[in-house]
Amino acid sequence: MPNSDMRLLRVAAARADFLEYGGRGAAGVSDVLAASWERSQAAGVDVSHPDVQFTDEIDTASLLVRCARPVLQQLEIDTADMPLVIALTDKNARVVERIDSSNAVARLLDRVHLAPGFSYAESTMGTNGIGTVFEAGQPVSVVGPEHFSENLHLFACTGAPVIDPVTGRLEGVLDISTLSSTWSPLMHTLVKSAAKDIARNLLLDRGQAQRAIFDTYLKVTARAARQAVFAFGDSVFVANSAAQQMFDADEQRVVREHAMFLMAGKDRVSDTITLPGQRLVRIRGTRILAGAEVAGMVVIADVVTVRQPGSPGDFSEQKLPQVAVATPQTSQIVSGLSRSRDSMAGGTSPAWVRACTDLCQALEQGLPALVVGEPGSGKFTLVAELFHAVYPGGRAISVDATQLGVEGPATDLGSLLGDPADPTLHIIRDIDQGSTDGVERLESYFSAVAAMEGPAWVVATGSDSASSADLPFRQLLHHFELSIAIPPLRCRTDDLTALTAALLRGIAPARKVRLSPEAQRLIARYSWPRNITQLREALVHAVRRRPVGEIQESDLPGYCQTASRHALTPLESAERDAIVTALRDAGGNRVAAAAHLGMSRSSLYRKVKAYGITA
Repeated sequence: MPNSDMRLLRVAAARADFLEYGGRGAAGVSDVLAASWERSQAAGVDVSHPDVQFTDEIDTASLLVRCARPVLQQLEIDTADMPLVIALTDKNARVVERIDSSNAVARLLDRVHLAPGFSYAESTMGTNGIGTVFEAGQPVSVVGPEHFSENLHLFACTGAPVIDPVTGRLEGVLDISTLSSTWSPLMHTLVKSAAKDIARNLLLDRGQAQRAIFDTYLKVTARAARQAVFAFGDSVFVANSAAQQMFDADEQRVVREHAMFLMAGKDRVSDTITLPGQRLVRIRGTRILAGAEVAGMVVIADVVTVRQPGSPGDFSEQKLPQVAVATPQTSQIVSGLSRSRDSMAGGTSPAWVRACTDLCQALEQGLPALVVGEPGSGKFTLVAELFHAVYPGGRAISVDATQLGVEGPATDLGSLLGDPADPTLHIIRDIDQGSTDGVERLESYFSAVAAMEGPAWVVATGSDSASSADLPFRQLLHHFELSIAIPPLRCRTDDLTALTAALLRGIAPARKVRLSPEAQRLIARYSWPRNITQLREALVHAVRRRPVGEIQESDLPGYCQTASRHALTPLESAERDAIVTALRDAGGNRVAAAAHLGMSRSSLYRKVKAYGITA
């Protein structure tokens, strides 16, 4: 038998030689076991009394535990008469679930702390059937003296990795422990089969949408094994080995954000983008549907070449100069261009750079353009800044389409246009929100601008979610020669640091206000559904709480602490804010926060995950 007395005696002798002579003494044992002993020794694990680590911060309501529970229950039934204990760990080698088929073995394992909350990482407990699985990346059985620590020699443990089939990551380990004298090779087969069942549940639990993404991803990678393939979804981000070798983490994020922006309204896309390292990359992608809903996308990326010098200019140093303002008769519809501000036009995200380039070309050629994007994404500011970058002596006129109507003030074109020799841009804000009467006034306005002899033309801004077929402004579309899409803030992660710095300079000029690294990371994690407008509001809130110095995480509004994927009801918002406050007051201690809120720890963990609370 593999665990015969003679075999165990040979292993014990090899271990003693290893402890005395080092690696050369581990003769006759497997390479996996010898490597584990060497790692354990290098980590300083005490051979008699290893340093046990415990935490109460384990998630017993995680996706892994939820998917493993039916498998563990079946194992409990199948092994009811066997002297063993079944344990499940998370991806940090911490025990999260334990099922005792034998009370006697369980009491013995309690003495070596194989219990929920305790870590069995190899770096602290030495060679064992949990931590060594993480290090070896394969199923492992450790019997008797094969353990590095003497206090585990009484036991035999067999562990198998639980691999998430979507991400390919090791999410935890399923372990079966018993006495070394009763161990059988059948346990190796049993634990491997059960671990595969848990992995299958991980895939099934994700639902129809994620399975649709994963199935398409598998088909594409089978056809394009040597190309970089990405799969994106609400909570899915998969990259094949070629993608991981060709692109680092930051470049993968840029590809994802740009693909998500392009596919907002298209089933298939093809585009070429410039990555931060100046590499040109061609991406091709398709949207994945689950029923009538968009589940995600699968993208193929190919490196074209390295970009040569001469990329679009950086507008970060441009200032918005003094421009013409409205007459008293039109002051209610013309506003916002008479003050200088920090530039918002700088950026490196491919979609933003593309929009800047296209808009610059339109302005240089005097082409009427429609600039679309989500509310608060910076459409108006970008148009104004780039116009004055192209025409430093030009004049910009802002007209709010929502305030144009029969009852509104008369439009005095003569006073607005001024000298026809000066380039003049008329920016129509929120054109898709104009009323029927307002659109009629704009029709006359556009005709009058087109009739002027001097260089004057119109650029309008509007929402990219508006349906032109259902709104009055469809009558005006024939005035525009091109449409330019502005990406939302969530697709501009690389630009957040510069944006927040520019906003803070505008909010608190001449004051030494800055963001702490933790606050900056918190801002980067939030989705900002109202884009730059909401970011500015959050920074104003933070500056009020901390007028000078370094802004901390706690200075930002409560909603920044969440990453919720759906709009919360007022009751949910109140509950979320109460949890955030309790966690802050408890210094992040979830046990104390749960007690303060009067809820169980499992309920708190579940709500923290549901609301996406990160602090």
